[in-house]
Amino acid sequence: MRISELSAQAGVPVPTIKYYLRESLLPEGERSSPTQASYGDRHVGRLRIIRALIGSGVSVAETRKVLTALDDPPASAHDLLGTAHAAVAPPAGGDVDLAAAERLVSRLGWERGKCDEAVLAGVARALEGLDRAGFTISDEVMTAYLDSVQRIARAEIEGVPTDSAEAAVRYVVLGTVLVEPLLLALRRVAEQLASAERFG
Repeated sequence: MRISELSAQAGVPVPTIKYYLRESLLPEGERSSPTQASYGDRHVGRLRIIRALIGSGVSVAETRKVLTALDDPPASAHDLLGTAHAAVAPPAGGDVDLAAAERLVSRLGWERGKCDEAVLAGVARALEGLDRAGFTISDEVMTAYLDSVQRIARAEIEGVPTDSAEAAVRYVVLGTVLVEPLLLALRRVAEQLASAERFG
């Protein structure tokens, strides 16, 4: 298909496709002449992934890293998860004290070396924000958080496809980026339902 057909099928404007080509996010099409190229279903799929990532706030540079993982997946599914999280987690930075985060996540079974520092730093930054605001989460509520996220994580990891590396990459990367907003939205719905039950 020509670039205009690719645009129509993927729902991405031609100038945006050309930008993705220049940025090497999208592979070149098969050249039929110096000014013409043809594209296939692989390009449509790649465009959908790019749009999903960038539309979810992932930078072009991080999107490139994720696409590299798609093209050359890490040997370990655990490393693949780290690649997905690295795309959406802010850099760890050296100024974050991880001690409180380590104590908290030890309740999930955390041990050194099992979790990327950037992910752990995200927990530390969240705890610092709560502390600065003087907001305390009771142990009962924190236990509910930990139990719930552990059940969610186990179900998600159990769902990682094992039939192909590409399917696993897509599931992990897109699941990481696209599901987090859904989880937050569902939490808000559940809170309103619980509030209606308690307060009428």
